[in-house]
Amino acid sequence: MADRDKSPSKPRRSGRAKAIEQVATSYFEAVAARDADAMAAHWHPDGVGDLVPIGILRGPGAVRAFFSEMFAAIPDAHFVVLKMAVDTQGAAVQWRLRGTFDGGAFQGIEPTGRAVELRGCDCLEVDDDGRLIRNTAYYDGAAFARQVGMLPAQGGGADRAVRAGFNAVTRLRSAVTQRTRGGSS
Repeated sequence: MADRDKSPSKPRRSGRAKAIEQVATSYFEAVAARDADAMAAHWHPDGVGDLVPIGILRGPGAVRAFFSEMFAAIPDAHFVVLKMAVDTQGAAVQWRLRGTFDGGAFQGIEPTGRAVELRGCDCLEVDDDGRLIRNTAYYDGAAFARQVGMLPAQGGGADRAVRAGFNAVTRLRSAVTQRTRGGSS
């Protein structure tokens, strides 16, 4: 009976996994504080940030510049870590960002004053010195574009019209390609 009352113990983690968790936690505390300099300080000089919807950032300077621009564009950005999974090579961090796109321009897009809410996941790789060497970050870039007004709301009339127009152009291109290749029957 006593054996059934025992709660399962957590598996022991290595010192390396604990160190990586500290790096990831510190990095995302800097994100939450909107401190691009503190974020950049976590990076190896040759580190690579792969923001899948945006592109590649090379080195701490590029990370600093990107996030400085983002924090200026969304000055009330509220960033929360939802979940973190850590092993001896890195960490996967699920997060949520909420704010208003009413500051400066972001990636060439002028502020619209609209609310933004994004969820994403960063996959961090950490070197033996506790510096970030790679971060592959995933979030829905189309959701951002819809929220700021670059794309129409999903499922609405304008969205259906954009898709219909795109599909019509695609069919037309296909027909032209077939004709020029002599594939008409």
